[in-house]
Amino acid sequence: MATISEPRTSNDLMMLLSQAGHALACELTSALEQVGISPRANCVLTTALTGDLTQGRLAELCQLDKTTMVVTIDELERAGLAERKPSSTDRRARIIAVTPKGERIVEAAKRIVAGVYEDVLGTLPARERDALLDGLAMLVGEGGRLAQPAQCERAVRRPRAAAAPQ
Repeated sequence: MATISEPRTSNDLMMLLSQAGHALACELTSALEQVGISPRANCVLTTALTGDLTQGRLAELCQLDKTTMVVTIDELERAGLAERKPSSTDRRARIIAVTPKGERIVEAAKRIVAGVYEDVLGTLPARERDALLDGLAMLVGEGGRLAQPAQCERAVRRPRAAAAPQ
C-alpha cells in the first residue's frame, strides 16, 4: 500500500495564500485611500498607461470581468482620472486614456504601493523574501503550475480585491 507523504508543512497552502492575499489587499486598500483610489483602480490606471489599450484588453490584463471593468472605468471617469476615447482602428472599441490628473495619482500610488510592499516583505529575512517571490513568480508565471485556473464545473469567483496593483 502506497503512502502519501505529508507536505513540508502542515499548513494549508490555499488558506495561507488566501489569508496573505486578503491581508495585503486590505493594507493596500487602506494605504491607497490617501490618494482616493482602490487597488483595482490603481491596477487599471497603471496598466492603461502602458499603451493604447481597449477596455476589453485592459480587462484581460487586469484579470477583471467586463462588468467590473465598466463600473471601474465609470468611476475613474467621474473622478477625472481616465476617459474613453474612440479607437483609431476599430470604431466600436474604446481606448482607455489616463488623464494628467490620473497620471499624478498613479505616481503617488506607486510610492504608496512600494512602501507597503517594502514594509510587508521587510519582515522576512532577505533569503526567505527572495525565495517567496521567486517561488510565487514561478507558480503563476508563463508555463507555471498555477498560471491558468483549472476548468471546473462550478465556477470559482475571484475576490473583489484580487486585482493586484503594478
